[in-house]
Formats: sequence, structure tokens, C-alpha cells
Amino acid sequence: MSILRRILNLFSRTKLGQEIDAELRSHIEMRIEDNLAAGMSSGEARRDALHRFGNPTVIDERVTAMDASLGLENFAFDIRYGLRQLRRTPGFALTAILTLALGVGVNLVVFGVLNALLLRPLNVAGADRLFQIVQKPQGYNSQSYPDYLDYRARNATFRDLAAYRLTMSGMSIGGAAEKRWNYEVSGNYFDMLGVQPQLGRLFHATDERGPNSAPFLVLSDAFWHSRFNADPLVVGKTVDLNKHPFTVIGVAPKTFHGTELFFWPDFWIPIVNEQQIDGYNFLEKRFNHGTNVLGTLKPGVTPRQAVDDLNSIAHRLAQENPSTDDTLSARLVKPGLMGDLLTGPARPFLTGIMVLALLVLLAACVNLASIFAARTADRARELAIRLSIGSTRWRILRQLFTEAVLVSIAAGGVGTLMATVLLGSLSRWQPFAEFPIRVTVVADTRVYLIALLLSLASALLPGLIPARQVWRTHAMQAMKSGAPIAGISHRLTLRDLLLGLQITLCALLVTASLVSLRGMERSLHAPIGFVPQGAMLAEADMNMAGYSDSSALPVQRRIIEAAGRIPGVTAVGTIADIPLGTGGSSTPVYREGTADQRTSNSVMAVRYYSISPGYFKAAETRLLAGRDVTWQDDASTPKVALVNQTFARRMFGDTPAVGRNFLQGDLLEVIGVVEDGKYETLTEDPAPAMFFPLAQRTEADTALVVRSPLPPAEIAAALNAVLGGVDSSLPFTLHSWPDALALVLFPARVATVALGVMGLLAALLAVTGVFGMAAYSVSRRLKEFGIRVALGSRRTQLMRAALLRPLLLLFSGSLLGLFLGVLASGLLAHLIYQATSRDPLVLAGAVATMMLVGMVATWIPARRALAVNPAQLLREE
Repeated sequence: MSILRRILNLFSRTKLGQEIDAELRSHIEMRIEDNLAAGMSSGEARRDALHRFGNPTVIDERVTAMDASLGLENFAFDIRYGLRQLRRTPGFALTAILTLALGVGVNLVVFGVLNALLLRPLNVAGADRLFQIVQKPQGYNSQSYPDYLDYRARNATFRDLAAYRLTMSGMSIGGAAEKRWNYEVSGNYFDMLGVQPQLGRLFHATDERGPNSAPFLVLSDAFWHSRFNADPLVVGKTVDLNKHPFTVIGVAPKTFHGTELFFWPDFWIPIVNEQQIDGYNFLEKRFNHGTNVLGTLKPGVTPRQAVDDLNSIAHRLAQENPSTDDTLSARLVKPGLMGDLLTGPARPFLTGIMVLALLVLLAACVNLASIFAARTADRARELAIRLSIGSTRWRILRQLFTEAVLVSIAAGGVGTLMATVLLGSLSRWQPFAEFPIRVTVVADTRVYLIALLLSLASALLPGLIPARQVWRTHAMQAMKSGAPIAGISHRLTLRDLLLGLQITLCALLVTASLVSLRGMERSLHAPIGFVPQGAMLAEADMNMAGYSDSSALPVQRRIIEAAGRIPGVTAVGTIADIPLGTGGSSTPVYREGTADQRTSNSVMAVRYYSISPGYFKAAETRLLAGRDVTWQDDASTPKVALVNQTFARRMFGDTPAVGRNFLQGDLLEVIGVVEDGKYETLTEDPAPAMFFPLAQRTEADTALVVRSPLPPAEIAAALNAVLGGVDSSLPFTLHSWPDALALVLFPARVATVALGVMGLLAALLAVTGVFGMAAYSVSRRLKEFGIRVALGSRRTQLMRAALLRPLLLLFSGSLLGLFLGVLASGLLAHLIYQATSRDPLVLAGAVATMMLVGMVATWIPARRALAVNPAQLLREE
């Protein structure tokens, strides 16, 4: 009985029992007939037959046990035989396991990240019913606080709605303030999420009794351990946040890190106390959209019903508040990635990387199949002898497939171990010291299940390719001299097609890697509206030292004057939020004379900044027309602004902008035009921007820009001393401007590293794949080459015969891969600045890389073909 039948019998005992019973009955009936023929009576004949065969139940159990044990014994024998074969060729076993382990490991790492970001919900109760309410336009992920209150009071589809926002505050405990990241949340935030404290208590909706009525603070577990040494007596202590006292009332559980996957806060405070933290009361400002809203659906309510309910409320709010809510709309997204701000680019990128990782695994399987095919060819004589002495082809195939499964399981184990270590390292990695960003990716049950599936699936191709060879084996021909067990085919085979796919993948990934590298190189030297090289930043929120927007202005002037006196400093200025930073806001603007200033009547939404005199010089932003701001542009003079080229073109067309007016709350006069820049991302299209004099639009947020040819460390030390002399309680973050761009460059760097690793793996696999095919082709045709040499064939003819097919596959696969790389550059352009494959250096680099792959892969097989000894080969024949 075959091993497959025996395995099936283990799971179909009822049918097997029926078959045994029928067989037993037939034997008993035959014995009864023999007894009757011997002269026994009917009763004696039946009694004798039953006595001879014994208890039918016992026989059934014995046959069943023998069937199962024999099947398992054969299976165990195949495993032992496979292990012996692998031990006999440790080089083959190690190469096969490591090749496949790389493919499995890469897939598990990518899937682990994909699982953590897009598949696994937030670690809160009822996460499957939890949604974030965002607006319909992509990227508009927040609401105003009054709109949140109206949504919460008027909806009929949510069990509850909660609000939160991310901010930074200055915490001081008997000393200088420290910058700390925190959530400002509504009182029902913890209750809606089902979060329970591990120490003390959390705040609730009943704690809110109006603005600044709940000076409470809940610590995160990590901050409790790092800053308070896990002191159980921390509850009841008072700390200062931006010079305002707050009482610690509890500690959140260790597993709760807020409602953003990447962003782990140090603590949570009630949103009703935001004015003490932000220095600005937005709780009653319907035009101020900076509040994130979460909601838990009622049982039985679908997301579609909830969206319809919210949009009906938004329609009524637009009628009630036309100047602020006329474009209000709602849709639902899964929370955790800042609405769809990160989900949008992350989903296609991670999905694309996952597809590429699967293709790398396929390339590894092709390599392994080639190695198994060559190994099967080397064992031609052994397999032929086994066939000739009675072994079945199925038995040999079963043993070869068992070897492939053993290799794939071992590779899966090694790959899983590698992936677990890498995912653990990624979870401990903090890419930015100034931001509490954590990438929590762990190998959970889903990752281990994928590892098992990938391991088993990766055994199919290496097991099936040798099966085709064995099925075509001619035992007598193979035993003559151990000749290859399959003839030479001039048609494209499955192995040819798979190798071509592998080379195509290699060329695609190499091209994508070079495109990414060139894009990164361009992004560091591209015109972005300012020159970060040679400039230092000192960033602070002056609310942390107790200053308001208006009271901060005299201190800011003192800081600028003190920094300007540092030897070697050539220019100094401040801006409230640096371009390409984490801050900044936009607002609608209107043409002069617009009476109905609702959002739908605006010309455009514009990024705005408050700057001091000297900022443009310090940032090396070119002033194209008009003049810069001065300290005389203050609250006592007419309101003015500078605009960039895109603003001027969209607002005034071809008419010179200087001297023209526009509306943004007040009537503003354009006094200057500056060059366009990048304000949110490096890949954005030209966007409008305007710059207000700091003395007219005061801001507590301060980014001091200091330009100097001196080394950054020297300037940083001098700045630290100067700033401490102005106000020692004000926490500043000092870094060079290029370092401050690390966050905006992070997606491009991740894409570059990921594609670079994929390209390197694909190149290594392509080298081994082309080498395997070339070596296999040469080994199969050594006798033919010997005859060719004996008949006078030239070296060039021999090389063409030996390497033509793998080189043709290399050429055609590389050509297709380069073409796909050109198409893929459009996707990369969304992540990497000026990513293009039409760069001559990119094309030349890709061609050179593939040529190098071909030279390295065919060098050894070519030498073996040229070193053929016809006399020795003919003697063997």
C-alpha cells in the first residue's frame, strides 16, 4: 500500500474498516465453501470457519495498526534516508538551506512590518469597531473641537466619540524644563477604549468642568520607569507643565501606548487644559482643525451607515456655520497611522515590497530547484541501478521530495530565527532621538504561520523539477556511463523560464535601487527654497517657560541679538515652524473685496509662517521682488506679508504682486516675493506659501536659524551658552539643519535601504542561478565538448555552445527587468525626490551591474568547458 494511501487511511478509518470487514467476510465464506465440500454440515462448516479466523474486531484492529505503523515506518525511513543523503553532501545542504533561508527570512521581515502596520489592530478593547473620523479630502485627518462636540452630541451610530491631539510640553520637577511629548485627550478617552490603570486612576468625563478645570496627568509605563524609577508613591505628586502645576493621578498599563502605532507619548492630560499647554484656546475655535476624533460603532451599525449619519450632521453644520464648515465632510478610516496620512503611502509601498520579497523567495526556489536538478543528474547511475533492481519511480520521487522538504523546513527554521532577531531589533530601534517614535513589530502567531506556509511551499519547486527528470530516466542508458538522465533540448524549458524571471527580478531591483540612491543624492542637493547646509537650528516652544505668544516677542529679539554677536555668525533669524518640519498650518485666502469669506469662496489654502527680520538671509531664501520684513512691521502698522512665486501666480496672475492686496482675516499688502520651496514633503508639487512679520503675528514657537562657516559643534556650544544666558529655564533643541530634515527624508531612506537589500539579494541569487544553469549545462555536455575538441572545434565555438543559452537568458531577462524598472520609477517618485530611471548614470549602472553578474556567474563554467580533456572523456565512454 502506498505511503499516500496509508496517510489517507489515518484520516478515513470508517471506510478502511468497511474494506477490512468485507475482505474478512469473503475469506470466511470461502472457508465455509471448502468445509461444505469436505462433507461438513452447514452449521459445522460456519463454526469451523469463524473459529479459524478468530474475533473480527481484533483482526480489524491489528490490520489497522499494521497499516498505520507500516506507513509511518516508511515515512520515518524516508526522513532518515534524506538526512543521510544531506549529511553525505554538507556543502550542498548548507548552500541550499542558506539560499532558501534568505528568501524566507526577507519575506518574514517584510510581512512582520506589514502585519504590524496594516493588519494588526490597535491593542484596545473593541478594536474591530474602532474608527477615526477624517474628512473626505485625502490628508485632512483632523476636526475642530466644536465640530467634535457636535458630532458626539448629534450622531445616532456611535457608542461614543473621543478626541485627542499630539503635542509637546515642558515638564519640570524642581529644575529646568524638559521637552516631553504627550496626548491631550477628552475625558472619556480611556473609558471608551476600555483602558484600566495599573496604578492610581485615569481621568473621566466627569473630571471636565470647563477650560483649565482638570490639571491631571496620567503617566505612561515607560516614562514612569525611566523618569520616576517606577515609584509607586508617584500618585499625588505635582509636576509643572509649561509653568502650570499638574497632579499625577495614575499610570497607564504597560501594553497601552496611545492610539497611534508609531507615537508613544510620555503622558496624557485632559484636553480641556490645552490653553495652559499650547498658550492658545482652540476649544471654541471652529476654524481651528487640529483635533483627532475616534469613535466606537454601536452593535449592528455598519461603517457605511455611520458615514451617512456623520455627513448628514456635517451638512447641517455647514448650514449653521457657513464661514467655517461649508466644506465639512466625513469618512472613516482605521486608526493608528495618523488617519490616512501614513496609510496612503505605506499600504502600496509595503504591498509592493512584499511582492518583491515573494519574488526573491521564488528566485531562491529556482536556485534550489537548479541545485537539486544538478544533484539528481550527478546521481544518475545510482538512480538507474535502483530502478533496474526493482525500485519504483514513485519511491525514488518520494525520497527526493522528502529531501526537498527537509531542506525547506531547515531553511524555514533558520529564516524564522533570522527574522525574529531582526524584528526584535526593529522594535527596539528609535530612529529619532527627539521624537518618541517606536516601530513595534514582533513575530506573533500570524508571522509563524506564514513562516510554516512559506517553508512548505518553497519545497514544491525543488521537489518537482527533479521529479520530471526521474520520470524520464532510461535505466539502461544511464547505467552505461552515468550519463545525464535527460536529453538536450533546444526549446525553452520551465527552468529556462524561471531563470529568466529570476534575472528579470534582479534587473528590476537593481534598477530600482540605483534610482533610489540617485534620488536620495539629489534630495540632499536639490533646490528646496532654503539652504540647510551651513546652518544651525535652535528650536523651542516658549510656552514651556511660561511665555505667551505676545510676551515671547521681547525675549525672541534678545535671543536674535545675542546669537548675532557670536563670532563667525553671518546671519540670524527666526521662523515659527521650519519648512519640511513637523509643524506649520494652512489657511484659506481670498481676493480683495470678497465679502462672503466661506472656505468654498477662497482662492486657495496657503501655508503660513511668522518670521523675524534676517530669516531669509539666514535661510538663504532668494528675495525675487520687493523688500524683507523689518521690526517696524508691528501691530501699529498696516498688515503686510511676503508670498512665494506660486502664491503670486495663483492670486494675481501675470500682474506684479508687490503692492497688491489680499484677504486673510484682515487686508494684507504684499511687500515682497520669494522663491518657491518645499514645505511639507520633498515630493510635493509647487505649493503656495506666505510669510508674516513676527511683530505682527507673534508666535511662541521659535526656530532660531544661525548661519556660520564654523563647524557645527563649535556653533552649538556657543549657542548653548548664549541661550542659557537669556533664559536658563527655556529648553532648546540644538542641531544642524540637515539633521533636522532626517524625519522628512526618512521614507526615502527606508525605501532606498529596502530596495538596496532586495537588489543585493536578487543579484546574489541571479549570480548563483546563472552559474547553476551554466555549470549544469557544461556538466551535461562534457562528452560532447570532448568530441568537438577532438574534431578541431575552436575555443570560441566551444564557448558559444557552452554558454549561449544562459547568456541569452541573462540578456533577455535584463532587458525586461530594465524596462520594468523604468515603469516602477513612477511609483518611487511618490517616496523619493526626483526618482527617475531616465538618468544616464542609473541606466549605465544597471547595465554594468548585470554585465558583472554575467561575468561572475559564467567564469567558472567557462573555464571548465575550455579545460575539457577529450582523451580522458572518450576513455570513460
